[in-house]
Amino acid sequence: MSLKEPVLCKRIPTQPWGNPKDRKIITYDQYVKTGGYEALDKALGMEPAQIVDLVKDSQLRGRGGAGFPCGLKWTFLPEPDGGRRYLCVNADEAEPGTFKDRLLIDYDPHLVLEGIAIACYACQLDTAYFFIRGEYRHQAQVVENAIQEAYEKGIFGDKGLMGGKSKFKVECYLHRSAGAYICGEETGLIEAIEGKRAWPRIKPPFPAVEGLFGRPTIVNNVETLAALGPIVEQGAEWFKKMGCESSIKGPPSFGPKLMGVSGHVNTPGVYECDLGIPLSTLVNEYAGGMRGGKKFKGAIAGGISMGILGPDQFDAEMDFDIGKKYNVMGLGTACPTIFDEDTDMVAVARNIARFFKNESCGQCTPCREGAQWIYKLLCRIERGDATSKDLDLLLEIAGSMGIMPGTTICGLADGNNWAVRTIVNKYREEFEARVRPSCVAVGMTVGTS
Repeated sequence: MSLKEPVLCKRIPTQPWGNPKDRKIITYDQYVKTGGYEALDKALGMEPAQIVDLVKDSQLRGRGGAGFPCGLKWTFLPEPDGGRRYLCVNADEAEPGTFKDRLLIDYDPHLVLEGIAIACYACQLDTAYFFIRGEYRHQAQVVENAIQEAYEKGIFGDKGLMGGKSKFKVECYLHRSAGAYICGEETGLIEAIEGKRAWPRIKPPFPAVEGLFGRPTIVNNVETLAALGPIVEQGAEWFKKMGCESSIKGPPSFGPKLMGVSGHVNTPGVYECDLGIPLSTLVNEYAGGMRGGKKFKGAIAGGISMGILGPDQFDAEMDFDIGKKYNVMGLGTACPTIFDEDTDMVAVARNIARFFKNESCGQCTPCREGAQWIYKLLCRIERGDATSKDLDLLLEIAGSMGIMPGTTICGLADGNNWAVRTIVNKYREEFEARVRPSCVAVGMTVGTS
């Protein structure tokens, strides 16, 4: 652990990842013996609005990728009107290179369930859907068993939270994803729970107003919910002692963060660190350094959709300012994939483009068609069949698709274009070495006579 006192993973070792067979799933009884559900008990002695204010004061930011303030998101809900209100738990961890939520749901599921109960009480949400990645078959069974335990012990069910300590009743269901990457987008997730094709919705209306089944809905990530219990138990000021202030006069990056390190390191795994830890420290002190003693060449900071940190950005701070400071889309899931000096960055870009081409839902033409053309152009460049005009065309296509150019409904296209553009721009010489010069005159190319 990088923290002296582990916060989210105090019951399970995360350094290193190790063999999953060596770990045991924490049952309800074991969880309670280590202080589990005490935070929920404390929360039920508070008014719901007090909990919302506490989470706002902690400045907890979403751990699923966007980093949006959790407490602020909760305030977007309208006042209860007697109808259903929903919590959707986003465990569709399909971002390549990301596996930190898996650690929590695989070995400490009750930590997440306690967070679910706290969030439901604070926001007066009576139904929770635990939406889990389709490939997480074993983890789905773990969560199903934990939910069953929680019902048997009275955490959820007809008697009210914690066996009737609160009359507010919460039902919790597991919903398995069909396996599409787009299901991780919050409105695509909502569509999937409704039994539809996971096509993201146009916003507004936003889920907090009109979400699941047309009712008010909050979508929170697994790790975000796992942080609620410690915040309620220890307080907002305790939480803000971890992490860091913004270095560019933006919102702070407070609290701990699970960071899954993979790629060319000696000890890949999940580590619990303060937000703001330099990438080089995370790699050298926690992940055992670069594999084989090779030099650092680059890193995808938090899932492939965030773009890449270049060879001169090894000391980048792993906080929510990383996007503006190092020309990437953001911190994302804070699960870096590390590349050594021998990595072919053209092949990396082509492989990323292949992924997005396959995962585009096809609803938006710029994404559907642009993803295909980006992949074709990168394949052409990798083979050595492209010209410099193809390289320029690649960047032009990438820069004209996504929410930020205003051409698509969701951010999948942005993930594609940021990944490709940052790799090409930061390793331009590798791409130029694979292309032929373009025509300089009609019917003539450089080097012909």
